[in-house]
Amino acid sequence: MKLIIKPEKGFGKIKVELDGELVGEIERLSERYGVPAEKIIEMALKGEFRESHGELEELEEKTENLEKRVWKLEREYSPLRFKAYGLSEDNKVLAGELTSLIAENNQLRRFLGLKPEKNLELRRLISYYRK
Repeated sequence: MKLIIKPEKGFGKIKVELDGELVGEIERLSERYGVPAEKIIEMALKGEFRESHGELEELEEKTENLEKRVWKLEREYSPLRFKAYGLSEDNKVLAGELTSLIAENNQLRRFLGLKPEKNLELRRLISYYRK
């Protein structure tokens, strides 16, 4: 990898060839901390790295423990979510059938000379479940 350092003012620039091992380490740090490789190189040149005093390891351990808890809760609730999804799909199907039965009932009422029912509350419920 070729690194070109340009000054903010002026024409001078420095060209440096980085070996593969160093490039690999820079990319590993970039992925680990979610920082662009250019920023890692800039920090290394300016000496902006801070010592972690064990805080980073402690935070990583807490993160791992939280991840384990999240996956445990996920295992507990995923069957419930699946059942809820199945019930919501059943409700959609039943809402469609109920709509057709209401239409058929109104058609029969017209055939018998009766006034069709509006059932606004029932239609509101059906529209809620058909979403």
